[in-house]
Amino acid sequence: MTVKFSIDPESKGTPFAHYWEHCVGSCHAIMGTRQDWRDQLKKCHSELGFQFVRFHGLLNDEMSVVKRNQDGSLRYSFFNIDSIFDFLLSIGMKPFVELGFMPEALASGTTTCFHYKGNITPPADYEQWADLIRTLTQHLVDRYGLPEVRSWFFEVWNEPNLKYFFDGTQEEYFKLYRSTCLAIKSIDSVLRVGGPATSINAWIPETIAFCKKTNTPLDFVSTHHYPTDDPLWKNGGLSLEEFFAKFADEYGSYERGILHKMTSKARKEAGDLPLYYTEWNTSAVLPDHVHDETYSAALVAKTIADNDGLVQSYSFWTFSDLFEEAGQYAAPFHGGFGLQNIYGIPKPTYRLFEMLHGLGNERIQVTGGANSTVEILATKNSSELSLLVYNHDIPGSEIHQEDVVIQLAGITDSATATISRIDAYHANPKQKWIDLGSPMYPDQKELDQINRSSVLNYEPQKLSFEDGNGSVQFKIPENGIVEIKIIC
Repeated sequence: MTVKFSIDPESKGTPFAHYWEHCVGSCHAIMGTRQDWRDQLKKCHSELGFQFVRFHGLLNDEMSVVKRNQDGSLRYSFFNIDSIFDFLLSIGMKPFVELGFMPEALASGTTTCFHYKGNITPPADYEQWADLIRTLTQHLVDRYGLPEVRSWFFEVWNEPNLKYFFDGTQEEYFKLYRSTCLAIKSIDSVLRVGGPATSINAWIPETIAFCKKTNTPLDFVSTHHYPTDDPLWKNGGLSLEEFFAKFADEYGSYERGILHKMTSKARKEAGDLPLYYTEWNTSAVLPDHVHDETYSAALVAKTIADNDGLVQSYSFWTFSDLFEEAGQYAAPFHGGFGLQNIYGIPKPTYRLFEMLHGLGNERIQVTGGANSTVEILATKNSSELSLLVYNHDIPGSEIHQEDVVIQLAGITDSATATISRIDAYHANPKQKWIDLGSPMYPDQKELDQINRSSVLNYEPQKLSFEDGNGSVQFKIPENGIVEIKIIC
């Protein structure tokens, strides 16, 4: 079957903001003191354009932010926070400040999450919590200057709608949000504070209603989602425990384009407030080897194209497999959330973000391809036309290699084109690792081979011309990506 598309490069386009580059996620804060973490983040900033980074655990005990002295008084130390934030600013990035989890010295309980044991209980004393937030905020302003800190974002907690992350009720979260927000605003009213940082797009109307009722500032709405949230999302935001009791057989299933449907609903609920997705990926399950596969790259391509114009930020979770929520995995490819593996080798999705970074800032219309799993995101910038073609469908659905023909109005024989691919045979380092025998601890020679197999290759692509118009033809495999760049 041949799938046909038509594009007029001279047609008037629409602005195409690179909204996915605003922020990227990371593992807990203490990782930011490691050199390998810093090297990988710097590479992502340079090659993919990410501007902010968000992580859990800024206030975890491992960061030594708050300790209680023998006489019961509190001692603050922002040394480790400074080290991380100093580094971010030195490479041209900024922190998207997630405030959590609860320091043990301030906690009302001992319940923790993850391998690194972040305390998820509300504060025992909200005045002491507010004093910590005020003191930290003032310190940041003193160290980095008010204009700089005003350009940051302060987000209260992480996924408080899940008992795994917050051992309290919605009412208790709102109390925590108000206490935190007012403490920050007491230093400077312009500093941006938002939430509720929920999973499955939850609590958006409730948060806005609470803030209006109590005259609590809310500068932006933040939330999270994954396509594998779909059954949970459709069943009324049940707790995970309730969901697994009733719908466990549906976990991991989802419909094509579900992230667009979720985002559209959240956009409507957020109203005029800026909408920031501070966490998303192609699956919420770990390990789930789709994160290492070309499938993930194809799903990201479709999602970025679909959600254009709906959000201010869409922060992919995460930039690296240096990730300790379940303890650090040793295998080079273990299904981790990262764009890079533990050795900093780019996965197919990293290369997709590299393609996205090179797209133009004006999106133009594409016609054709009805009822096909193949779609095109087309942009232009100056004299360059970029066509990002992806062939995606959900697991278990029918998908095949397709022949693609793209008609290009007004393209003359002076135009030249290149083609680059992401698929089972291109930019697929996991396959090279498998070919080498899947070594658990590869040596440097093996790592060099694996890394070379991840690189995007740009090759000349033949264009056809007839009656003042051009066309390009190629094959795209299932879950494959093809980028065509045309210089007119």
